[in-house]
Order: sequence, then structure tokens, then C-alpha cells
Amino acid sequence: MATLYAKLGVSQDATSEEIKRAYRKAAMKWHPDRNAGQEEVARAAFQDIKDAYAILSDDNQRKIYDAVYAQEMRQYEALERRRREVEAAQARKAKAEAEAKYTQMVGVAMRYADEGHNRDVLFGVLLGRDCDTDVAQRIADSVWALQQSRRAAQADESAAMPDAGCADPVATAASSHEPIVEDAPSPPQPAAAKHDKPVHEPRAAGLFDSLWQGFFGVRS
Repeated sequence: MATLYAKLGVSQDATSEEIKRAYRKAAMKWHPDRNAGQEEVARAAFQDIKDAYAILSDDNQRKIYDAVYAQEMRQYEALERRRREVEAAQARKAKAEAEAKYTQMVGVAMRYADEGHNRDVLFGVLLGRDCDTDVAQRIADSVWALQQSRRAAQADESAAMPDAGCADPVATAASSHEPIVEDAPSPPQPAAAKHDKPVHEPRAAGLFDSLWQGFFGVRS
């Protein structure tokens, strides 16, 4: 909303002489006789200029206008602050809801992947739960890649484990330069810890981080 000062093209602390000069200049510019073909626009602008000058050229009316304008500006600024606070609160709520929904959809996709379903099934399940198409596609692709990585790591780990029952005692003794002892009982082998962390976990964790960061753009 333009102020009376802005209509005359002066600052709020302009002197009476500056206001008078600005009025004369604006009146000449917008006088209807000087704006052939745009008389209606010029007439409205010329009237605004006259009204503004009538108030600002009178010291008492100018003081009243300044006081009222200052009060209106304080109210306007208070309303603007409140509006920004409400919008910020709504944005935070929407972000929290989006993060919660995303986390839920990732959990659903991982559960179906653990059950052996392929990527297309994951995608379809997510769509059936009102997940956005682009988000569902990203989650399905990432979870499927994570699951494939886990299975490949497990297969590599199983293939790398030695078969103790097929060891050749002659070859073993020869390589160690120790005499062969017939029927000597083999020392008990320590059982593999059931909860040893598989070698694929760092890679899996990295893929999950990429899955999370791909949607929210978060970098840890």
C-alpha cells in the first residue's frame, strides 16, 4: 500500500518545501490536459496527488497521519510475524509427517524384500499404501539393491568358509613339516560366533544411508 509520501515521491522526513516542490512536479506530470488519450488514468492520479498534498501540507493533519500510519504499520508487522510463525509451524509439521511416512514405507519395503519378493512387488505394495509414485520407485529400487547386496555377501561368506571334513592330513603335515600322527584326535575347533558381524554390514549400512539421504538430502 502506497503512502501519501510515496504518492508525492518524497521521504517521510521531507520538509514542507520539499513536499511543495514534489506536489508541483507531480501535478504537472499527471494533469489531465497533459495526458491526451489517458485522461481517466491521469485524472485519478492527479486526484490522489491533490489529496496527499492537502494532508501533508498541513502540519496538524500530517502529524495525525504519521501517528495513524505508525500504528497501522505496527499492527501489520504483528500480523506478518504471526503469519510467518504459522507457516513455519505448518512446514515443520509437514516435514515431520513426510519423514514418518517415508520411514514407514522403507520398513514395509524391507519386510517384503526379506520375504523374497522382487522389486516390482515392492513397488506395487508401496503404491497400494498411497505412497507417491516417485518416492515408491526410489524406495523399491534402493531396498531391492540393499537386499541383493546382502544376499551376495552372504553367498560369498558361505563360499569362503573351509570344509574341515575334507582336509588332507598328509598335505597338511607336509606343508607344516610336522610328522603325521595316525589316529591322533583333532583338536576341537572353536565354534563360529553366532553373532559375528558379517562382512557385508558396512556396505549394507552405506546403502541404507544412501536410501535415506536420497529422499531428504541429509548428509551426516
